Amino acid sequence: MVVFNGLVSRLRGALGSGGSPAQAPENTRLYAIGDIHGRADLLTQLLERIAEDARRQPFDRNILIFLGDYVDRGLQSRQVLDRLTDGLIPGFEPVFLKGNHEQALLQFLSDAAFGRTWKYYGGLETLHSYGIKELTLSDDPRDFEQAREHFSEVLPESHRRFLTDLALSAEFGDYFFTHAGVRPGVALHRQIEEDLLWIREDFLESGSHFGKVVVHGHTPREEVVFRANRIGVDTGAYMTGVLTALVLEGASRRLLQTGEAMSFAAAS
Repeated sequence: MVVFNGLVSRLRGALGSGGSPAQAPENTRLYAIGDIHGRADLLTQLLERIAEDARRQPFDRNILIFLGDYVDRGLQSRQVLDRLTDGLIPGFEPVFLKGNHEQALLQFLSDAAFGRTWKYYGGLETLHSYGIKELTLSDDPRDFEQAREHFSEVLPESHRRFLTDLALSAEFGDYFFTHAGVRPGVALHRQIEEDLLWIREDFLESGSHFGKVVVHGHTPREEVVFRANRIGVDTGAYMTGVLTALVLEGASRRLLQTGEAMSFAAAS
């Protein structure tokens, strides 16, 4: 009986509320893009492939959903934010979600002492992309404050506004999009920011039906993870060179990627 109930739960996770496969909205194509992490080069490649993909089969609406973690770890965080704030693909509707690394950047701007933590999980590379070198060889508290002040001075207002205006989640059709995942047993509209940005094992190991199929990043894997209740699209771009977009059209799912695995269909 336990095995049967688990199977039913997994099957429900892949279905919409009416018992049919999870669907994107009618006449709408969704592109959900995983964690970029300072790889402007890969972002440019992927956007070119998305634009070409959309030209081949026009839809009434094309929506780009970015799942967060634009900055840190890679060497081109400033260039990534330049691209995201300077216009993307004409005619596409962008949705920008917040990642835990954007939260960390904003925390450093308000608390220099947090730089001691942020520096060692990608923040140093972000600061370098803005020409800030005070922390390259120093953990002196005075240098953290100097770096914070320098960063606040050189951070373009468009970047600051972008970072502070990021959404925590978005819903389209039978899909719920967020950075890290959701807390099992909590309704989607009651999820808290900490879980949406940081959750891992409790979400990743859950077989629960969350109400909608959750599309997320945050936890890198070599390949896109398809489960009945969730789809993980973080393919570790800053390390692997593979940046992924999940393409949702009606009940179909497919992938566009940088690197050798450019485009292929995915099982639903």
